[in-house]
Amino acid sequence: MPAMQDPKAVSESAMDKLQRFLEERRKANKPSANFEEFEDQLHTLVAQAESEALGEELSRYDVDVPLVEVEGVPHRRVVRCEQEYFTSAGPVRVMRSLYATRSTPGEEAECPLELRAGIVERKWTPRAAKQALWFVANLPPQAVEDLYQRLGGLMPSKTALDRLPKKVNAEWEAKREQFEKTLRVNSPLPREAVAVGISLDGVMAPMKDGGRKEKREAAQAEGKRTRGPAGHQEVGCGTLTFYDKSGEMLSAIRLGRMPEAKKETLKSMLVAELAFVLAERPDMKVVRLADGAKDNWTFLDGLPVEGPSVIDFWHAAEHLAKALNLAYGENSPMARSQFEKWRHVLRHESNGVEKVIRALKHLHEMHPRSKKLKTELAYFRARRAKMQYADLAAQGLPIGTGVTEAACKTLVTQRMKCSGMAWREEGGQAILTLRAHIQSRRFDAAWQLLVEGYKQMICVPENVIPLRPKTRQ
Repeated sequence: MPAMQDPKAVSESAMDKLQRFLEERRKANKPSANFEEFEDQLHTLVAQAESEALGEELSRYDVDVPLVEVEGVPHRRVVRCEQEYFTSAGPVRVMRSLYATRSTPGEEAECPLELRAGIVERKWTPRAAKQALWFVANLPPQAVEDLYQRLGGLMPSKTALDRLPKKVNAEWEAKREQFEKTLRVNSPLPREAVAVGISLDGVMAPMKDGGRKEKREAAQAEGKRTRGPAGHQEVGCGTLTFYDKSGEMLSAIRLGRMPEAKKETLKSMLVAELAFVLAERPDMKVVRLADGAKDNWTFLDGLPVEGPSVIDFWHAAEHLAKALNLAYGENSPMARSQFEKWRHVLRHESNGVEKVIRALKHLHEMHPRSKKLKTELAYFRARRAKMQYADLAAQGLPIGTGVTEAACKTLVTQRMKCSGMAWREEGGQAILTLRAHIQSRRFDAAWQLLVEGYKQMICVPENVIPLRPKTRQ
């Protein structure tokens, strides 16, 4: 016959259990037999007590009357039932009422508890959702699920973690321009900043809708190699980087957008950010920076602002190395020594690009049949105005796109190019937006804007009172 449970133990709350545990340990004269077990037990009890308190507080947001007004629209109660919510301490189950207008077939019922408390996507408390989004922005959903299981308390599934950022980002995209404007206003510019560099680039990412199979079949039909990034498309990354008078980087705004023709959305975002900076600080020097991609320079050169345009120094150095390898032999001692010499001239001597052009012209005269060498010479001639590196560095202005190239790696490569990954627009943009906010130190401010959208005004008409259960006679 099973042992009878103590009625007090059955009704004991999680808070009481925690209090009893702590009191027992305070009275103990010896340490626990195993500290790790003690630590685990304490963590579990604290999480249970926190979850219990959160559930009790959440239930206070419930409204149980026949009629309510949601944003001024009358809604009638249709059902009362229990629902589980994810909190930062773990899942809680709460009784709540649902309401509908009953005017539209298939209408989704509203829950005053959720609207008053700001429940995210009808499942997550605000803090739980914020934590989960930060985790998923930095780790794949499966890794986050494993992390939660090790931490204890809340244990959302991989599916729930995959769905949340997509749903939340849909809300962000619907009001993106308005939200971004507010973010700019609430994000003060670095006081020491005297210059801002604007730049954009791209990085290939694997896409589920990238036409991988079709591209490989077309390559095979043409007798070409089928290895390489078939099914990849270019994700756009942009930065606004602030520098002090000595040329030291102070901070950066990082932006990322999924593949799009001409990077139109990314460019519009960069324009809006730069316009705000110049409206706040008209004296800010603007430097345009990019590699040699034609479309990037079409955009940057078209910006209606004063300031120098700069080809990334390391990109220019790569072209210099290529030209010298063509003239002296691939990776030969002479090619290496000449590269060190002329790279120094290009970087440190005033108008050094003209000296480099003369040197390459001489080499081309020695190798008139080398079309590739002629192409490299033409490259420097066409871009000489964008290669005044020594003069720009002397003014404390940037000469490279390292921040933007790093953004391509940190926004995209580190998270979106792990083994076996492939993306669609919806999921990829959700991750890019979150990572951009985090790396621009705007995540908390962006979250405050977003979470307010999950709240709505609930009113109870004055002549409506809660129904009370009938007393049995």
